[in-house]
Amino acid sequence: MSISVFIKRHPVTIYCALAFAISWSCILIAVGPSGILGKEVVYLAGPSSLAGPSIAGILLTVLVYGRAGLRDLLSRLFRWRVGARWYAVALLTAPLLMTAILFAFSLTSPVFLPAIVTSDDKASLLLSGLVVGLVVGFFEELGWTGFATPELRKGYGILSTGLVMGLLWGAWHFPLFLGSAISSGALSPALFLAVLLFSFLPPYRVLMVWVYNRTKSLLVVMLMHAPLAASQFILHPSALSGVPLVAYDLTFATALWVIVAVVLVTRGLRGGDE
Repeated sequence: MSISVFIKRHPVTIYCALAFAISWSCILIAVGPSGILGKEVVYLAGPSSLAGPSIAGILLTVLVYGRAGLRDLLSRLFRWRVGARWYAVALLTAPLLMTAILFAFSLTSPVFLPAIVTSDDKASLLLSGLVVGLVVGFFEELGWTGFATPELRKGYGILSTGLVMGLLWGAWHFPLFLGSAISSGALSPALFLAVLLFSFLPPYRVLMVWVYNRTKSLLVVMLMHAPLAASQFILHPSALSGVPLVAYDLTFATALWVIVAVVLVTRGLRGGDE
């Protein structure tokens, strides 16, 4: 069997292998093996890790579909006429839920107050968060939604595709969040890390797959990724760690699963074209 045939038969597997290998290698080069255990790794190596999904997505698109695939990728990237409601879903889901949960929890402890509320330089925090969100959303979704999601959808429904992609997405973040385990407090570092990686990312990815399935717009999904990433800077309290952080993440995940359930019941999210 030729390499070309093997790639075309296993496109998602090859994509994931490349995305993980490129990103994790970039992280190791940027901070070194010992640097991964530091909390600063996400800031020091985060930008370089974005090369994995983007390079793997574009490369696999060319290898599997050639120039026609690149033209289709660009077409989906610039597809913006999808209806205002989809932009509302993409841009507001994450920040509205996060804000509501944080303010509700802040009634029990001020540690939950959103970062934008407690910051002394709100303009810089907002600007930096928006820039990070847009950059992360663009480069990550070139691969996750630009290539892997459409390929997986050929054999699976929306819910199954979202779950698989969400788990892979969470696992891809592993070296970036490994250093955060030192903030686990009374919790087991392994449990703490599992919550960070696999609590809210899978349900959010299910919703992203649903939005993409309805709009066929890579641009809209990039915009849906952006506020999730931006909110980690703009809203996420810097002092939040240990049990309080896990409680917040699990509540956010629960809220997302409730939305998934509503969409499942009302829109037939499990598969097909709904």
